[in-house]
Amino acid sequence: MGKIKYYLRLLRPANILTAISDVLAGIALSTASSDAVGIGETDILWLCMATIGLYGGGIVFNDVFDAAIDRFERSERPIPSGKVSVRQAALFGSLFFVFGLLAACTVNIAAGTIAGFIVCAALLYNKWAKHHRLFGPLVMGLCRGANLLLGIAIASHNLLAMGYISLVPIVYIAAITLISSGEVHGGRKSNAMIATGAYTLVIAAIGLFAYIHHSFAYTLSCLVVLVIVIYPPLFRAMLDADAGNVGKAVKAGIIGLIVVNAAWAMASSAFVLTGIILLLLPLSICIARFFAVT
Repeated sequence: MGKIKYYLRLLRPANILTAISDVLAGIALSTASSDAVGIGETDILWLCMATIGLYGGGIVFNDVFDAAIDRFERSERPIPSGKVSVRQAALFGSLFFVFGLLAACTVNIAAGTIAGFIVCAALLYNKWAKHHRLFGPLVMGLCRGANLLLGIAIASHNLLAMGYISLVPIVYIAAITLISSGEVHGGRKSNAMIATGAYTLVIAAIGLFAYIHHSFAYTLSCLVVLVIVIYPPLFRAMLDADAGNVGKAVKAGIIGLIVVNAAWAMASSAFVLTGIILLLLPLSICIARFFAVT
């Protein structure tokens, strides 16, 4: 029983809730289309299970590939502390990937294909791209953009019409990933400035989508909450980019993902899904007190 907590630390459960919110937002966007038919609760459940597997596997392999570096920089993590071996972690992550792929394939071929892309992109990021200033943020952003598409794929005929929306989480996650490069030794103030611009673009894009779909008045409340969550710690990191401020900015950005996804759902007038997504926010904040998000 004692070892379970170390496997949970590998999974970063607060982050997994943000991945679930991605999928729920994608489903909400898909239902915003007049062509969305035949969406059932079972498929919603399978897609939520799929993202748990895919994101869980990706985040475990993050620690697998970083095991050598973490011995010096983050020795408290489960692998370098000796609580979980590299082999055990790799097996654990692989099982999550397989589960995620199978769950996605249960819904339809499009969802299964997207899930396969997410697995490949996650491994590419963890093994190589994360160490590159340009490709790291880009590949991580692609993972999240695909995760939103996973939700949209619940009605696969909507993918071509709404696929462009996946560019927004790519921008948002790329900004977080850029900031996170300074979590250990401190970052660059310029990274925080770039992230500020990226966040602003994301908010503007959601606002425009809501305006076009005649739901701006509803969506504005979510956007205001998002501004309150993400900007203050980001501005502090811009003024003083030490490791502590950068870490708080990254944490706020990750938690803010739930608010971003709630805004997408609200913009789609999917009020029930908006409520479910927002319920994930206090739960994620609570869990983040016990398990690291980075």
